[in-house]
Amino acid sequence: MPGADVDLRKLRYFVAAAEESHFGRAAARLHIAQPVLSRQIRALEDELHVRLFERDRRGARLTRAGEQLLSDAPGLLAEAEALTRRVRAAAAPVERFTVAFMPGITVAAAVHALTARHPGLRVEVLRCGWDDQTQVVRDGRADVSVVRLPADHRGLRLRPLYEEGRVAVLPRTHRQAGKAALAVADLADDVLLQDPDMVPEWRDLPHRRESLTEAGGRPPLNSAEEKLEYVAALQGVVIVPESAATYYTRPDVCHVPVEDIPPSRVCLAWSERRERPLVREFGDLVEEAGPEAG
Repeated sequence: MPGADVDLRKLRYFVAAAEESHFGRAAARLHIAQPVLSRQIRALEDELHVRLFERDRRGARLTRAGEQLLSDAPGLLAEAEALTRRVRAAAAPVERFTVAFMPGITVAAAVHALTARHPGLRVEVLRCGWDDQTQVVRDGRADVSVVRLPADHRGLRLRPLYEEGRVAVLPRTHRQAGKAALAVADLADDVLLQDPDMVPEWRDLPHRRESLTEAGGRPPLNSAEEKLEYVAALQGVVIVPESAATYYTRPDVCHVPVEDIPPSRVCLAWSERRERPLVREFGDLVEEAGPEAG
């Protein structure tokens, strides 16, 4: 059977339908008519010579072939987007180098040093979050990203930079507020406002309350601002790297070091398929600056 040329537009339609598990919702998300989406999915199935969905009144369920395609498609789409960005960047009159970073991680010192070494280089910065700190490298928005582990690093190389302690962010009236340090078990009676997988030591406590995700069946809060608002409203606690807590200082919450969990690890991430010479140089500068100057 000859190989199929996969149409990226059809692939994007497929991903939307797979994520929504419903063609009507996917069509609305894509701003197209549902019959158009259905025709494009059928055309993709014909091109691949497989059935991707089992359809019924409740929606659309992925077949094994569909599950495999959904596993591979995001990476392919990200690579295509990165290719477009690289080609356009190559045609630009000024060379650019984009650095992504997580809140609380400062990269200014390293950026200034790199700019001083290369006066003709335009160094740009891009703030990202937990959910896209490595995706920005895969899709070409950034050349490198200073990330906090754990992170999805498929297709990327990682260079360890430094470690920092983690703290519990508590309401000012919390029973543990004001302590010099606490153990993760001291928070067993509190609701965790983040994904429990981010704090496996809390998740593995034998007797603890459900996290927000477990109790409500809802996704964890994404933004740091939203989490702090919940903390201040006495809805729960979060455990974050010390620099992130300092970055989001506010008067109605406090930070207490958690002494029995591993430190947060900060790494430099870049694509294993493309490593510009500037990547290693920038990594050296970040490592020299350390956690305080970034």
